[in-house]
Amino acid sequence: MDNRNKILERALNLFYQKGYDAVGIQEICQSAGVTKPTLYHYFGSKYGLLETLLKEEYEIFIQKLTKAAQYSQSIEHSLTTFATALIDFANTNHEAYMLLMAMSYSAKENEVYQAVKPYITNIYNMAVNLFEQASDQLGNMNGRQEQFAIGFLGLVNHYILFMGYRSVPGEETMVSEEKKYSLIHQFMHGIYS
Repeated sequence: MDNRNKILERALNLFYQKGYDAVGIQEICQSAGVTKPTLYHYFGSKYGLLETLLKEEYEIFIQKLTKAAQYSQSIEHSLTTFATALIDFANTNHEAYMLLMAMSYSAKENEVYQAVKPYITNIYNMAVNLFEQASDQLGNMNGRQEQFAIGFLGLVNHYILFMGYRSVPGEETMVSEEKKYSLIHQFMHGIYS
C-alpha cells in the first residue's frame, strides 16, 4: 500500500474512532508511518485530507445509489432496492458509513458538516425524487414526498446504526433479504395506515 492510501485508511479509522476534531495531523502521520510533509504533499491540510477521503469513499457509493433510486415496478420494490444499496454499503464500508452519519449531525457551521453536506443532500434528494416518481401510486399521500423521504431515511439509517452496535468489531453486520423486506414493509404499512 502506498503512503497516500495508508494515510487515507488510517485517517478514516481515526476519524471514525475519535471524531474528526479530536484527531490531529501528527496522530494520523504516526498511525500511517509517514511524516507531516508527506501528508501535506498529498492533501495540503487536514481538511484537504477529509475532502479527499469523503470523495473516494462515497463517489462510487453515490453512483450505485443513483441507479438504485430509480422507480421500478412498485414503490415497495423501489424502496427495497434503495434501502439495499444503503445497507450493503454500510455492511461493506462500516466505518465510512458511520462516519458519514456522525458528521451529518455536526454543527452546521463546522467544516466537517460543510464537507459532508453535499453527500447528505444528494442522498436526501434521491429519496425525495424516488417518492416523486411514485406519486401516481401514492394516491392521496401525494405532496408528502419530502416527509416520506425523511421518515424512510431515518428508519433505514437508524436500523443500520443499531445493527452496527450489535455487531462484533471487525465483522460485517449482514442484513438478510428477509430483514430488508420486513423493514420496507414496516415503513409502507406506516405510510398507508
